[in-house]
Amino acid sequence: MSRDSREILIGGGAIIVLAFILAFLYAGKEIRGTAATGGYTVNAAFNRVDGLLPGAEVRLGGIPVGRVKAQVLDGYYRAQVSLFIDAGVKLPLDTSAAINTDGLFGTKYIVLEPGGDEQYLKAGGRIEFTQDALIVSRLLDLIIAKGRARMKAAKEQSKVRK
Repeated sequence: MSRDSREILIGGGAIIVLAFILAFLYAGKEIRGTAATGGYTVNAAFNRVDGLLPGAEVRLGGIPVGRVKAQVLDGYYRAQVSLFIDAGVKLPLDTSAAINTDGLFGTKYIVLEPGGDEQYLKAGGRIEFTQDALIVSRLLDLIIAKGRARMKAAKEQSKVRK
């Protein structure tokens, strides 16, 4: 076998192995959080869901308890997010939902904070208390603006002292 043929064969084999790994990872993601595993769907409305994707984790106390099932815009241009929650998790009616980020620029996920209500959300129920996604670029702009304002104030203070 010539050297070129061997390199082509090894490259093709590596691509096939990579394709199998990606298919396995993708299939594993789809299996979790489907109706086959049991659970129920609740809905929440957000003004902004920047970067939140279907399949993103839903966490309660830092533990994954579901997945984002779907997102659509309603008639008021709010993002309606459907959350698939595992069967063993009961959420009080006054549960709140917030969109958080893993690290500074990581993936988005939803954090649930259970309330104190003695009644629980049922399938098709609605989480009323929500907090939108934080936009990192706006936060950085705010930090930079505050820093510049402090620098300017410090320069003016030093001029007055002289």
